[in-house]
Amino acid sequence: MIHSLFLINSSGDIFLEKHWKSVVSRSVCDYFFEAQEKANESENVPPVIPTPHHFLISVYRDRIFFVAVIQSEVPPLFVIEFLHRVVDTFQDYFGTCSEVAIKDNVVVVYEVLEEMLDNGFPLATESNILKELIRPPTILRTVVNTITGSTNVGDHLPTGQLSVVPWRRTGVRYANNEAYFDVVEEIDAIIDKSGSTVFAEIQGVIDACVKLTGMPDLTLSFMNPRLLDDVSFHPCVRFKRWESERILSFIPPDGNFRLLSYHVSSQNLVAIPVYVKHNISFRDGSSMGRFEITVGPKQTMGKTVEGTVVTSQLPKVVLNMNLTSTQGNYTFDPVTKVVSWDIGKINPQKLPSLKGTMSLQTGTPKPDENPNINIQFKIQQLAISGLKVNRLDMYGEKYKPFKGIKYMTKAGKFQVRT
Repeated sequence: MIHSLFLINSSGDIFLEKHWKSVVSRSVCDYFFEAQEKANESENVPPVIPTPHHFLISVYRDRIFFVAVIQSEVPPLFVIEFLHRVVDTFQDYFGTCSEVAIKDNVVVVYEVLEEMLDNGFPLATESNILKELIRPPTILRTVVNTITGSTNVGDHLPTGQLSVVPWRRTGVRYANNEAYFDVVEEIDAIIDKSGSTVFAEIQGVIDACVKLTGMPDLTLSFMNPRLLDDVSFHPCVRFKRWESERILSFIPPDGNFRLLSYHVSSQNLVAIPVYVKHNISFRDGSSMGRFEITVGPKQTMGKTVEGTVVTSQLPKVVLNMNLTSTQGNYTFDPVTKVVSWDIGKINPQKLPSLKGTMSLQTGTPKPDENPNINIQFKIQQLAISGLKVNRLDMYGEKYKPFKGIKYMTKAGKFQVRT
């Protein structure tokens, strides 16, 4: 299935390669570099690139391209899902999936990749199973391995590999039994000049951290499960129960895992949590332009909008900006022509605004189109889709666990046209 894996950084350097079936020459990546040159942004590189003898399937995460080389036809989503699983495993092992972290732990990376794929086919992709096979690196373990010449490979086969529940190891024991669930929703939206919604959708995930003794059997129900569209489950979820009753029934893996990811389409009238009032104007023949932005909360159910950052790519004719902000700080880069305004927390009683003038090149015609405004924000304790967990029940064990559920909404690609 997967013959080789190449890791390519943002500069276009192949800094790591792994081969399973046969060694594929690095020259196969030339087709990928060609596609990368044609794409104006890294995110726009086609995920599947056919070549005369191979298929290149890639994902872009943490400023790194993970490029898998395939020789025969396979379902592309199968490979893409595996590549995302590789990134998530590296993040779990090293805390971050950066080029530096991968290079610093290159031996562990090769050991993990060797266990995740067997002769090109996925084998062990669950983090808690992998950690029994390959112990995560620590400073002490690295020093000991350097002195003794030993490796991070475990001495025993994980018990989960031999059981009917391959994602969970047996004999799990905890002093404090806890189960936490994070409902995280990312909203993508395009708002037109008049404030109407051109496009809006929500990508949501439910991440779990389950530390329970024994072999618990959990059920999770929602107040409004019909909201969920295009749902992707962790293998532990019993799909037939979801189809018939819209209840999540599962024996959870031990530790952190993604229970499900879902999509809420624009047909369901996605609520827009912030609004922007803007007045960005250029005049023909004038060396000055006007720039005014005000940001405020819209449909947030009384929750605070935090971590707000507004950025805009201005036309090349803009030389400088003289602005005043009522809250936060702004920066303008005269080379890239990007203005960035870090607002932070929005106070509904005193809305933050950024106003002032722009210095333009003299003698140049006014720009053909106004710049777009991009917004980043976070809202704690709110799922913007309205999704709510009803209850969590446990069967199969006699103790009473501590349960917690947290909601968060954040901006994905949130753009306002001016």
